[in-house]
Amino acid sequence: MQKHFLLFLLLLGAAQAFSSAKTSPRAALVRLSETTDAAAADSSSPITPTAATSPNDIVACRIQIQGAAQGGYFRAHVKNEAGRFRKLIGTMSPPSEDPKAPAEIYVEGKRRSVEGFVRWCKKGDVGLNQRAIVLNVSYDELPTGMYDDFYVKTK
Repeated sequence: MQKHFLLFLLLLGAAQAFSSAKTSPRAALVRLSETTDAAAADSSSPITPTAATSPNDIVACRIQIQGAAQGGYFRAHVKNEAGRFRKLIGTMSPPSEDPKAPAEIYVEGKRRSVEGFVRWCKKGDVGLNQRAIVLNVSYDELPTGMYDDFYVKTK
C-alpha cells in the first residue's frame, strides 16, 4: 500500500514538474525521485507516517495496581473512569481476601483513551484518603475483543 502511494506521489510530482519547468519528462522524474528517496529516508517525513503511534489505534493494556484496590469504592471509580468517561471496554479482577494482593485491570480502546486511563491510575488518588500504586503496565499486541463494556467483578 505504501509503495503504491509513493509511486502515485512520484508520478504526480513528475507531471507537475514537467508541466511547470518545461524540462524533459526523464529529467523531471530523476530530480523528483532523488527528493522522494531523501524524504523516505527521513523518519519525520509526512510521506511515511507511522501508523503504530496513531492515537486512534485500538490497543489493549494490562495494569497491575496495589493498595486500596480491593475495596468497592476504588472499583466503582475504576468502572466510572474506564467505562463511562473514557468509553473503554475490559474487566477488573475479582477482589481478593488479602488487602495487599494486587488487582489487575484489562482495558481495550483507542490509544489516546487507554493512555489517559493509565495516567489516571498512576495518579493514585481516588478520594477518601485511599491510595493506589501502579505496579506494572503492559500493552498487549492485539486486543481480544471479548468484551462489549467495562465490567468490575465483585466476587
